Amino acid sequence: MAFTVAECKERLQIWLNAEVAIATGQSYVIDNRRLERANLAQVREQIKFWKRELAAAQAGANGKSRRRAVRIVPRDL
Repeated sequence: MAFTVAECKERLQIWLNAEVAIATGQSYVIDNRRLERANLAQVREQIKFWKRELAAAQAGANGKSRRRAVRIVPRDL
């Protein structure tokens, strides 16, 4: 699923806020999930995910797509 740059920035900021809250000993709630210090690794994985999605969305917005279509024609020798 492709996300817009704005969506990626918004979701990345949510997870960054969650990391700060957890790092200071608090718990954090996103939707119906309660995250606590024990889930810090999970929060960091989400931060990595949203950073990659943001980079992909920004590349797509700039006309630089990481994907490229290639046509291969098999031939018998």
